[in-house]
Amino acid sequence: MIEVKNIKKSFADKTVIQDVSAVMKAGQCNLIIGSSGSGKTVLMKCMVGLFEPDSGEIIYDKKDFITMSQEEKKDIRKEIGMLFQGSALFDSQTVEQNVMFPLDMFTKDSSVQKLKRVNEVLERVKIVDANKKFPSELSGGMKKRVALARAIVLNPKYLFCDEPNSGLDPQTSLVIDKLIQEITVEYNITTVINTHDMNSVMEIGNYILYMYQGNKEWEGSNREIIFSKNKRLNEFIFASDFLRDAKEMRMLEESGKMPENRNMDDMIK
Repeated sequence: MIEVKNIKKSFADKTVIQDVSAVMKAGQCNLIIGSSGSGKTVLMKCMVGLFEPDSGEIIYDKKDFITMSQEEKKDIRKEIGMLFQGSALFDSQTVEQNVMFPLDMFTKDSSVQKLKRVNEVLERVKIVDANKKFPSELSGGMKKRVALARAIVLNPKYLFCDEPNSGLDPQTSLVIDKLIQEITVEYNITTVINTHDMNSVMEIGNYILYMYQGNKEWEGSNREIIFSKNKRLNEFIFASDFLRDAKEMRMLEESGKMPENRNMDDMIK
């Protein structure tokens, strides 16, 4: 679990995050959403230690990350996996070498042990017969899956995903969402996802934090978001036809007027 308590962050005289608090639990997908400039990326960077907040606390399982020594922070970072927006694979390294990189950096395992672990996580993300391929030989979806394999190769307790569906087609995005959700539940990981993808919100959003101009504007689940009366949130999410239809169907379902051949669970799982 990660607790964010009253986080504030400014750059020069501009306050980017103001008094944001949230609780992100293990075994669920915790999503941070908001328009560009809302502060969601800065919040995530504060959580992983790329930015230091001006005030507030970031608690990793009852340990305050901000006040830790550098050695203690290093230990926490070993428990963090990161899936970057552009995958961030090393072009000059093979799939196998990319996934093995964290093992080379942080473990003293033998080559045989490391290769065994690499093959385990590649199989878990459904990448087969691609160990010796280079990133340039992979599709966008395959690159994301390789990057996800690298992010989980050290068995992290915490997984951060920055726009995991960026640049992917809708079908591939669903595959990536499903993989992230399955891995989160399977390994009881605290997963934090920064996203603009409203389909992801509805598919895997166990907990959703909506940011607006640096403030926490709303929080809840993917089912609760349908009924939100927050005007700013509704203007943000119902720009999507999918969610507008989802809201209509939910209202019909609640009123008992849903057509017999339609079901809200066909859209929200």
